Amino acid sequence: MRQGSDGQAVIRFRAVGVFLLLAHLLLVGWLTLRPLDVPWMTAANLRPFAGIRADLALGPAEAAHRIGSGLLLLAPLGVLLPIAGGRLLVSPWASLARTVAAGALISLAIELAQTGVPGQVVDVDSMLLNTVGVGLAHLLVVPMGRRRLRRRGQERVGRVPRPRDETPQGSTPTISRVGIAP
Repeated sequence: MRQGSDGQAVIRFRAVGVFLLLAHLLLVGWLTLRPLDVPWMTAANLRPFAGIRADLALGPAEAAHRIGSGLLLLAPLGVLLPIAGGRLLVSPWASLARTVAAGALISLAIELAQTGVPGQVVDVDSMLLNTVGVGLAHLLVVPMGRRRLRRRGQERVGRVPRPRDETPQGSTPTISRVGIAP
C-alpha cells in the first residue's frame, strides 16, 4: 500500500481505475483501428495545424464537431491514468506531465497503428488534439478530486480517538545489557 490507512479501499479504487482504463482503451481501439470501406482516401496529414485549419474552413458547426471529437477521444485518459496510478500525494505538475506524456504516447501508438488499417489515415492534428484533450481533462478533474480525497482522508484520521499517553508509533523497545555501538 502506497498511501492512506485503508488499504482495501485504495486497492479497490485502483482496480476500478485500471478496469475503466482498459475498457476505454478497447473502445478507442475499436473506434480508431477498424477498417473502413471508403471509395477514396485523403493523403496523410503530417503538417501540424493544417487539418485544424481545414476544419475551421468548413464552418463553425462542423469545425466544433471535428475538433471536439478529437479533443474528447482520449480525454478520459486524463482522469483514468491518475486513478489507475493510485497516487494521492503527488506534485500536480509532475502528475500533469506524466499523464500528458502517456496520453501523447498512446495517441502516437494509435496513429502508427492506423498506417496498417485500410481506410484509416494518419493525421498529426488528431494526435495534437488527443493530447490536449488528455491535458485539459486532467487539469479540470484530477486536482479537485485529489484535494477532495485528501480532505476526506484527513477527516477520517481526525475522528479516530487516540489515547493521550501513547504515541502514534508506540513506545521504543529496549534490550537490556546491549551497549551503544562505537
